[in-house]
This record gives sequence, structure tokens and C-alpha cells, in this order.
Amino acid sequence: MKKWIKAFRLQTLPLAFSCILIGSGISVFQEEFNLQVFLLAILTATLLQILSNLANDYGDAISGVDNHGRLGPQRAIQSGEITQSEMKIAVILFSVLSLLSGLWLLLNAFGEISLSFITLFLLGILSIAAAIKYTVGKSAYGYSGLGDIAVFIFFGLVGVGGSNFLHTNQLDLETLLPAVTIGLFAMGVLNLNNLRDIENDAKFGKNTVIVKYGVTWGKNYHYALLCIGWLTFVTYLLLLSAPLLTFLPVFSLPIFIANAMAVKNHQEPKELIAKLKQLAIATFLFSVLFFVSSFLQ
Repeated sequence: MKKWIKAFRLQTLPLAFSCILIGSGISVFQEEFNLQVFLLAILTATLLQILSNLANDYGDAISGVDNHGRLGPQRAIQSGEITQSEMKIAVILFSVLSLLSGLWLLLNAFGEISLSFITLFLLGILSIAAAIKYTVGKSAYGYSGLGDIAVFIFFGLVGVGGSNFLHTNQLDLETLLPAVTIGLFAMGVLNLNNLRDIENDAKFGKNTVIVKYGVTWGKNYHYALLCIGWLTFVTYLLLLSAPLLTFLPVFSLPIFIANAMAVKNHQEPKELIAKLKQLAIATFLFSVLFFVSSFLQ
């Protein structure tokens, strides 16, 4: 069991929870919050994130990207604790569990099969496919520099917008602004991962945007992601004339600034290992503060 818990990489879950917290926090402002929907959304996000981690472990092991030259934490197949066949079974199992959890969530949100139900169900299927195809197969999009776009879509637009829709059953354009914020912050986490692994990724044909454009570009890209993320969030609050307590997430800003400065000044890729965790925690704190503030209005 310990080897599987390690393979699940539970430390990645706070980032997955962030989009649910933001989308649900918005629903509190809209007076549409549903506790059961919130809890089931957290469960589904957990299963999808674990599925993504397992599939990533499997795909990178097959391609050879996970090797002794990689700077990040040692993966399960790479370490020999779990075989490729065992991991493949686990990927199938968590695909099924994610699907069942998603169906349970949709039934609680909508109560019946409707257009909204079918639309969200199809998005759920797409999310499962995206989690697997990131590094698995010949057409794995993570090896073609498309990982950033996928993270923006599924952690941002789908994660925040979809979770809010589950509470409200309606689309509000202003929700797109905080969705963009979380999407950009999640892209920042992926960017640090890619900056850290640039040499190994290039060697084994994983053509991330950092491999394509280089470290200097990656640093400027990182600043842009964080700055635009904060600008869209503040714009959202100002457009809604939000109460002062809604600005609680600003208390997490110093961590984002420290992260940007560390990325600017880093010399060795291994220095980014701790900064990746720092940004993930900062994003989670940002989301928790927003969620809490929504109940204090």
C-alpha cells in the first residue's frame, strides 16, 4: 500500500482542489452553493489527479524520460517498486473510478439526464482521456508542447467554470476571469516542472515549450503567467464591486512574488524543485482564502 500511496503523489492534490474551491466559492456569492456537489467534486478531482499521476508515471517510463538523469522525485516504475503491467491496471482502475464518481456528481447536480448532464459527462470523458494521453501513446500531447494549453483548459476553464456550473446550472461570463487566473497559476507550476527537467526532456524527445524556446524565455513566460493571473483576478473583484473581505487572497501575494524572484535568480535546475511546491501551495492558499472569504461576505 505504501508504494501505491507514493505513486499517487498526493502532494499534487492541493492544485487539483484549487479550481473546485474557486468555482464553488463563486457559487456562494451567487447563493447557489451545494455542499454535496462540492464534496463529490472534490472526490472526482482527487481521482482524476491520481489517474493523471499514474498515467504520467507509466507514459514517461515507457518513453525513457524517467531515468537517473531526471531531477524530480523518483517515480514508481523508475524505482522498480511497481511494474509497467501493474501500473497499466491501476490506470484502467482509476479511469473507471473517475467515471463513476463523475456520474454520481452529475446525478446529484442535475437530478436527471438533461442537456447539461450530457455536456458535463462528455467533458468528464474528455478529462479522463486528457489525463491519460498527456504522456501515454505515440500521440502524447505532453511531448509536443501542448501540455500548457491542456493545463489551462482543464485546471482553469473546465475546472473552475465546470465546478461553478454544477452548483448553479448556468454560465456566467465573469466566472471566466478567476478561471483564467487558476489556469495560469497551474501553467506556472507546469512551467517550473519543465524548467527543472529541460535537459533530460530534450535528451529524450519531450518537446515542452521550454525545450523549444529555452530557459530565458521560460523565465519571462513564468512572470507573465503570474502577473496576468493576478490582474484577471483583481479585475474580477473590481467588476463585481466585491466586498473588502473578498480580497483575502491578496495575503498570498508575497509567496507568488518570492516565487517569481526565485525563478529569476536561479542558476541550477535543481533549485526549482522546492519552488514548484511553493507555487502549488501558494495557489492552494489563494483558493482557500477566496473560498473562506465567500462565506464572510
